[in-house]
Amino acid sequence: MNVSQTNILLETGTNELELLEFTIAGKSFGINVAKVQELMQAQPPQSVPHSHPCVEGIFQPRQDVYTIIDLAGYLGLPPAEHPDKDLYIITNFNKICLAFHVHTVENIHRISWHAIEKLDEVVYGGGEGVVTGVVKIEGRIIAILDFEKITYDVSPVTGIQFSDIPESSSRSAVSMPILVAEDSALLRKMIMETLQNAGYTKVVLTTNGSEAWRFLCDVKEHGGDVFDEICCVITDIEMPQMDGHHLTKLIKSDPQLARLPVVIFSSLINEEMRLKGEEVGADSQLSKPEIGRLLQELDRLLINID
Repeated sequence: MNVSQTNILLETGTNELELLEFTIAGKSFGINVAKVQELMQAQPPQSVPHSHPCVEGIFQPRQDVYTIIDLAGYLGLPPAEHPDKDLYIITNFNKICLAFHVHTVENIHRISWHAIEKLDEVVYGGGEGVVTGVVKIEGRIIAILDFEKITYDVSPVTGIQFSDIPESSSRSAVSMPILVAEDSALLRKMIMETLQNAGYTKVVLTTNGSEAWRFLCDVKEHGGDVFDEICCVITDIEMPQMDGHHLTKLIKSDPQLARLPVVIFSSLINEEMRLKGEEVGADSQLSKPEIGRLLQELDRLLINID
């Protein structure tokens, strides 16, 4: 099944997503359809020596070769009782394609990000947890997995590359405050370290678009120049409560905030998502591995701030 051909296209900035529900050992999990390329029947893989324990191997269904990640093994869950029915979820995000081995695929649900509850950090591994939120659908609790973290744990080279970050000694301190909206604890930490190493000393971290919007509304209510409190917003797209497209739309529709530069920094940046970002008024859009370019874009955008 080619998920990209389901013809379910959402309006930009509606704060909705399509969630693909799948199961592992009878437990329900979810992935944003925007990350999914297609579904394929599982098949015997070719082993890869010295690979991560959760890498089953590789397979080549057509011209492309995919690495297979065993999600049951990664999550510490038992293998399927009927492995002949197992499936691969072929994903495409952060400019890489992977196959995630699951036991069943149930349905695609169109839901609001507002319906997704953020977890307390004591659940699913605390700050380093692998679940970004949960949603209740038809009586089932669906845990939405942090596929960026899973991929980074299995293959760190696919994540943010700190070798692309300028040495802090080569840059002057930048006092302009930056607001970050990112639901992944791992990526919040990476972005914070990146900005601070590059000289950006004032960084406000929020865990989703709703928190970021409340912060901006508080800034407005206090009066004065918004740019004294925040000079730029960096936002992910996928976040519980409010996604980055809706946050960007709210900012750009507000007379007091419209001049505030917004950088969408997401694993989902592709041609379609870039068009959606342009529709809501994003000033720049970058894929998460492009950490060096993020700093360049910040420098370019902030130099024009009065």
